[in-house]
Amino acid sequence: MAALGKIRSKGVTLIIIIGLGLFAFIAEEAFRSCETNRNNQRQQVGEVLGEKINVQDFQKLVDEYTEVIKMQQGTQNLNDEQLNQVKDMVWNTYIQSKLVENEAKELGLTVTDKEMQNILKQGTNPMLLQTPFVNQQTGRFDANALQKFLAEYKAQKTANPQMAQQYETIYKYWTFIEKTLRQQTLAQKFQNLLAHSFLSNPVEAKMAFKDATEENQIQLASLPYSSVSDDKVKISDADLKAKYDELKPRFKQYVESRDIKFIDYQVTASSNDKSAINKQFATYASELAVAADPAEVVRKSTSLISYLGIPVAKTAFPSDIAQRLDSMAVGQTFGPSVNHQDNTMNIVKLVAKQQLPDSIQYRQIQISGASVDVARKTADSVYTALKSGADFEALAKKYGQTGAKTWMTTNQYQNAPSMDNDTKTFINSLNTMAVNGVVNIPITQGNIILQVVDRKGMINKYTAAVIKKSIEFSRETYSAAYNKFSSFVSANQSAEAILKNAQASGFKVQEANDVTTAQHYLANIHSTREALKWLFEAKQGSVSPMYECGDNDHLLVVVLTKIHPIGYRTLEDNQVKEVVKAEVLKDKKAEVLLAKLQGANTVAAAKAKGATVSPVNQVTFAAPVFIPATGASEPALSGAVAATKKGQFSAKPVKGNAGVYVFQVMNKQAGSTKFNDKSEEQKLRQKALQYAGNFMNELYMKAKVVDNRYLFF
Repeated sequence: MAALGKIRSKGVTLIIIIGLGLFAFIAEEAFRSCETNRNNQRQQVGEVLGEKINVQDFQKLVDEYTEVIKMQQGTQNLNDEQLNQVKDMVWNTYIQSKLVENEAKELGLTVTDKEMQNILKQGTNPMLLQTPFVNQQTGRFDANALQKFLAEYKAQKTANPQMAQQYETIYKYWTFIEKTLRQQTLAQKFQNLLAHSFLSNPVEAKMAFKDATEENQIQLASLPYSSVSDDKVKISDADLKAKYDELKPRFKQYVESRDIKFIDYQVTASSNDKSAINKQFATYASELAVAADPAEVVRKSTSLISYLGIPVAKTAFPSDIAQRLDSMAVGQTFGPSVNHQDNTMNIVKLVAKQQLPDSIQYRQIQISGASVDVARKTADSVYTALKSGADFEALAKKYGQTGAKTWMTTNQYQNAPSMDNDTKTFINSLNTMAVNGVVNIPITQGNIILQVVDRKGMINKYTAAVIKKSIEFSRETYSAAYNKFSSFVSANQSAEAILKNAQASGFKVQEANDVTTAQHYLANIHSTREALKWLFEAKQGSVSPMYECGDNDHLLVVVLTKIHPIGYRTLEDNQVKEVVKAEVLKDKKAEVLLAKLQGANTVAAAKAKGATVSPVNQVTFAAPVFIPATGASEPALSGAVAATKKGQFSAKPVKGNAGVYVFQVMNKQAGSTKFNDKSEEQKLRQKALQYAGNFMNELYMKAKVVDNRYLFF
């Protein structure tokens, strides 16, 4: 009892302790939950229709499409610009597919497996013609070749590891094509349904035909707005406000944007740096001129252009090098020379020039064995059998291969960063072999039996050694530039100070307006992702840290001058104000000119009041008429002329885009084209569909798309 009494006496304290413990437990769980949510948000590259897009999932789509591009272009790597294009394409395709899928789901539209099979059987879809399963004789997609490949793919996954990788690449390419084909088919269904919801009728068709074909000849009196000087009209704030309210829908923006002013200080090579580079290139030129094999000289120079040692098309070389090749003799060396456009020093030696096929169809059998000697003996036997008339595909199947015919183009190998001797031997054999010729090629791990089946597109191919290097600055030059710029930034901490003192310190202030999160680079400078991240987290008037960016040759500081949120731009916005002011100025000048024309009820009377009179022919309602006197197209004038009877003077002056007009209709003439109600109805349906062609924009705006790619890419 004593113990119980003691507990009771400490009851309040005990309750507080227990309460604090429970609060700590709940707070810890809440903190963990919030932290988990924040981590998830950090991994979201965007959002559409309320669905989050995880950065890993998006990256998988990017990687998938990147491999497709590599296969289509026959290249091993994509540069930064190409990768950015891929990311944009993947993002846009993803968003559009989600928008269409959402609408199709509500409408009950689907693409069935049977429909896909019918598309494959028809084989006419352009995407199918980009696959390896095209019959070279008919030029059509061959569904049987696809089925054969899919069956072989499953077998090759376990039977031949060497071939499995090639099959896997083609399989992934096909699955991408199949997925894209299904998405496109669904989108086409949706668009067709939309198109068939637009109707016309014979009455509308007849009216539209008359408007399009009836031509008017008029005498036109023009008073251009330019005839009234700006200082003759007064514009008040009330005028601007009224016009802004009238035009307000024009100023709606659906994505937040930001305006900046910035200083971009680009570091360039000093005179001492250029002198050292010239000396270095003089040595390269002398070595390259006498080298029997230029490969070692090019490798030692760390040239931006690899020396493959095989004939390639002119397109494999940079444009400044390519334009030199035809004027050079074999064995000649040109350079050193400076290319100011890409800031490089260049030397080129033309090793060989040949007429060779651009496209080669071939088939092969790879021979391996317990040892290289065993492989050589087996290859000799296969080669002898083929020379004696044996069936190529039958022999290939004996060694676990298909022996299928494959096309190779110059573009598939000419942009490789490097090439081993086995690959060089293989490609040189392809280039020089005659059609139906068979050759037994020894390689490091065995042999390849190669047969050329067809050759197409004879072109000039060049074997050229190129030394191309950027004219770079030294560490000392960069350090001096860095110290100069960082000292300026340190001494000018505020936005006002930076913008005010930049010119006096030798720096140029530039500006960029309406920067959005969809941009890859800030102010078109590479490697500015950190600056973009800062920009969309900063407050108006903030000054960024100093960034080292570009290709390690730019120093950047940014001032955030204006934030434009989603919604309507205000009249205080300079761009909006300029547009509104121009429209008000036009209205005010129109008032002056309309007053000037008051009482003028003939073209001659208008001329007496200062108007320019000229005949204008072939005026139709369907197309805006161009007026030479004012240098503008005037849709309002076309409508007024069409509504005025022959011989009549315009009921009232027409206020146009560039002036005020009065006119008299001298003649009306029907066109010679014969009316066809069905044809005209079809034209009207197509025109209506064109007007509704921005439906994807409408879907996009309603989908509340969030684009956070700038945080990751």
